[in-house]
Amino acid sequence: MQSDVQQAQLSSVLVLRASDNVAIARRALIPGQMVDGDIVAKSAIPAGHKISIRMIRLGEPVLRYGQIIGYATKDIEPGLHVHLHNMALGEFEKDYAFGAAAHQTDFVKTPATFLGIRRADGRAATRNYVGVLSSVNCSSHVANTVAEVFKRNPFTGADPLAEFPNVDGVVALTHKTGCGMTGGEPLNVLRRTLGGYARHVNFSHVIVLGLGCEVNQIGGLLEDQRLAGRVRSMDIQTMGGARKTTEAAVEFVRNVLQESNQVARQPIPASELIVGLQCGGSDGLSGVTANPALGAASDILVRHGGTVILSETPETFGAEHLLTRRALSREVGEKLIALMDWWDAYFKREGAVMNDNRSPGNMAGGISTIVEKSLGAMSKGGTTNLVDVVKYGENVKGPGLVFMDTPGYDPVSATGQVAGGANLICFTTGRGSVFGCKPTPSIKLASNTPMYERMKDDMDVNCGEILSGGETVEECGKRIFDLILRVASGERTKSEQFDFGADEFAPWVLGATV
Repeated sequence: MQSDVQQAQLSSVLVLRASDNVAIARRALIPGQMVDGDIVAKSAIPAGHKISIRMIRLGEPVLRYGQIIGYATKDIEPGLHVHLHNMALGEFEKDYAFGAAAHQTDFVKTPATFLGIRRADGRAATRNYVGVLSSVNCSSHVANTVAEVFKRNPFTGADPLAEFPNVDGVVALTHKTGCGMTGGEPLNVLRRTLGGYARHVNFSHVIVLGLGCEVNQIGGLLEDQRLAGRVRSMDIQTMGGARKTTEAAVEFVRNVLQESNQVARQPIPASELIVGLQCGGSDGLSGVTANPALGAASDILVRHGGTVILSETPETFGAEHLLTRRALSREVGEKLIALMDWWDAYFKREGAVMNDNRSPGNMAGGISTIVEKSLGAMSKGGTTNLVDVVKYGENVKGPGLVFMDTPGYDPVSATGQVAGGANLICFTTGRGSVFGCKPTPSIKLASNTPMYERMKDDMDVNCGEILSGGETVEECGKRIFDLILRVASGERTKSEQFDFGADEFAPWVLGATV
């Protein structure tokens, strides 16, 4: 999908496939503007939105990326704006063709390297944090208070970690659940998420703080996730209150900082990178520039033996048949379809529809249906084989493209990827996201130049050069891959410079609140 954008076909618009009956406006079009020898814009069309390039009759499919993204709800003449007012989602047949497009991956003989941190157990870290986790919302304030003791003051410049230059920080990751919840899968998901973070390679040491009477008992968490001996734990009730717990936890952190600081970066093969792929605040250009460019970078990383995680299951709806064709086996493909069936039932049970996944910003940016959003979003995963499908927060094993079941909501989705082992996140955005994800660095990719220029302090890569012809999708993908290596080696991303990443921790909450 990402390599055959026919940019030269129309001067003011992009035609993504020869079979498409809509094109994408490179820039805002005004009524009467000639966009091709035979086509005149008959209405105002914002940048990133769709313009009809052929007659589309009532009930006929609207085609983008060579795929059906919806159906015309009225006759649409060439030159008209195509969006919510004249098209809608509809049903269409999908040919899953399990494994039909699977192919042998052309691995490079000598993988690229990055300067990473080699842990005692052999795993490769990209950052070096001390973590303070809460088992329940009731211990969140204490966890945050502990982390605040070690936070640099941006006004005075006082830095409690100044003598520990190899420690990236002390971070508290808190949440709003852990009690008032049912057991079974809701509790399993929370524990799997916390366990993934407690074991995360980017933490040198972790302490878990609880209240003492919560559903998510620390003892049960440690046993379920086999964390005994790996983390320190305390509960407020046993310790004698919030102040005593805070003092003891601060003392624990002070005692481990010297050991945490005893690391040195060394060359590590790129095959040990696990990159979570995210998109948020998408627009109509995300599926043309940033997402396919990230897909090109994903393909490069996989050829170097690395692993990429594609997620956001509701944002795969309508495009899942393209992933099943790339599945390494029928079993892998059927696991993805089973997830889609679960989500379909989940939406119906909650009285919602899959098309509700579009945000107001998505629609303002030109995305008309969830299928259109999905087709653009899945291009982040490149073109290599789908090697596995895993549960939320489940440990990811590569190499290759792995799909993880997550909601489309970015913080929840990325939290699951990091719990699964992602040691770097790449996040595309068209409207402008400011997402961070401690302890994992987050690279943000802008889909268009105006937003990139407006939000330079938050964006790491401008993929809008693809629109202007300044570079190809593949060239931008190579630039992203090079940045991945530099960030994995310690270069700080824009979100890290602004200290994002603690508040975005958001485990997936399932089940009833009781």
